[in-house]
Amino acid sequence: MLDAYTPWRDYTLGADRGQDNRAKLTPDIVPLEISIRECDGDVTVLDLRGRATISDGESDSLRARLDQLIAKGARKFILNLAELTHVDSSGFSVIVKVCVSARENGGDLRFVRPSGRALVAFNVLRLLDLIRTFDSEAEALASFKVIS
Repeated sequence: MLDAYTPWRDYTLGADRGQDNRAKLTPDIVPLEISIRECDGDVTVLDLRGRATISDGESDSLRARLDQLIAKGARKFILNLAELTHVDSSGFSVIVKVCVSARENGGDLRFVRPSGRALVAFNVLRLLDLIRTFDSEAEALASFKVIS
């Protein structure tokens, strides 16, 4: 039986039916998937899908990947957040630390298409006031050329 209040999860109707013929609810939560690519020679794009939370080590995984990129000299980052469904304080911590590190080393961080609960959370914490946000990857890439 589901708790009456579980705000951090999305539930969708599953195919299974209970004895009373009502559809059972099943959680629709995807662990964090990170796809990394380089654009324009010096901009690293991370496509994030799923959740960036402390549970199951998703935020630790994101932190480790970003630390590796920074150690290799990456300074300009774009986080494509279009498919990021959940983010908690550990995910915010990773993002803010990367932003600070990039700026201290002459780079920066951009967001592309935050949406859903992640967008609400970024707005509540006013991160969108601190980190430039764009509707497309092309716009985010172009913004780096202006400051280069």
